Amino acid sequence: MQKIRFYRNKPILIIFLLLIGLCAWYFLFSGKSDNQKVSYSEFYESVNQNEVIKAELAENKIIYELKDGTKLETQNPSSPSLKEFLLLHDVEIHQQADSSQIISTIFDVIFYLFFFGIIIIAFRKFISPNTFKVVHKTGVKFENIVGMENIKKDMVQIVKMMQNPSEYAKKGMRLPKGILLEGAPGNGKTLFAKALAGEAKINFIPAKATDFESMFMAIGPMKVKLLFRKARKKAPCIVFIDEFDGIGTVRNYSGSAIETENTRIVTALLNELDGFEKTDGVLVIAATNSIKALDPALIRPGRFDAKLTVPYPDFEARKELIQLYTKGKNPAPECTQEKLAKMFENFSCAKIETVLNRASLIANQQERTEFTLSDVTKAMQEA
Repeated sequence: MQKIRFYRNKPILIIFLLLIGLCAWYFLFSGKSDNQKVSYSEFYESVNQNEVIKAELAENKIIYELKDGTKLETQNPSSPSLKEFLLLHDVEIHQQADSSQIISTIFDVIFYLFFFGIIIIAFRKFISPNTFKVVHKTGVKFENIVGMENIKKDMVQIVKMMQNPSEYAKKGMRLPKGILLEGAPGNGKTLFAKALAGEAKINFIPAKATDFESMFMAIGPMKVKLLFRKARKKAPCIVFIDEFDGIGTVRNYSGSAIETENTRIVTALLNELDGFEKTDGVLVIAATNSIKALDPALIRPGRFDAKLTVPYPDFEARKELIQLYTKGKNPAPECTQEKLAKMFENFSCAKIETVLNRASLIANQQERTEFTLSDVTKAMQEA
């Protein structure tokens, strides 16, 4: 890990060392000279006699060349009339940058390298091509989902359409551009999306609302474009956006920075959804707790053609879930599936699992091998 980090930072380290070396060279060697030193009056007289053909003006010295090729050095009085005096005697002038200018330039270079380096690092972090991972095998099938048979039937049809798009196109039917899953948290919306990708044996790209949030303006819309660009390259695939109401809310033109960014993200989503062709093989699935919170333009037919409600598990589904979640646990004989299923009415799948796990922990804390109905009741109160 340390080697990888070193190689990534190697260019920056080399530039930094070069700048330090440049500074050291300037201060150690730039002041040294092998030229013979003479007085300023001697230099002045040589110029008056038109013997000087070239002069190099440094911060504290003047290096000049005579007609016979001799190079001499004298002090620079920094007189404002010196240049005019030399030009009137046809002396070729070269001006050296002083140390303050060189130091200022070096610090300017360091500042710009640091500034643009920070920007590049920030952009690589926030809009890196690896922001959205492609899952090739979700490992979930419809058989892993308990109950909800009506939604499964709709999903099975969509799987068939994704596997045989040309066959359905002959019948005048097209694959929905988007599916909107609405339901309370913990009822399996994400599981449904994974199961659909698993059944269709296609790529799956998960995302959530927080993936599009950033401290920098315009990063959110860029991430939307990055997500759908990757989806097109990995087609056929499913793009799953969780917590959709976190970025797809009704647009507000109040002028605040937050609302402006949200409006841009929604607009980017609209453009990407409208940009898909029938043959793109990309299906967007969005999960939300409330359709009413979403922008009407975003969820109109033609963008999200199918709207499915993921309900709380019914009585029979709750019995199956209880059987699944009590594996490896020791419920008391009084904890029958029927009794527990009645107790768990209007419970989400996740809450049922949490309550049964907590009831088992309560019994274990009291050094009992089986959990009872009273343990379940206590766990329900804590959940």
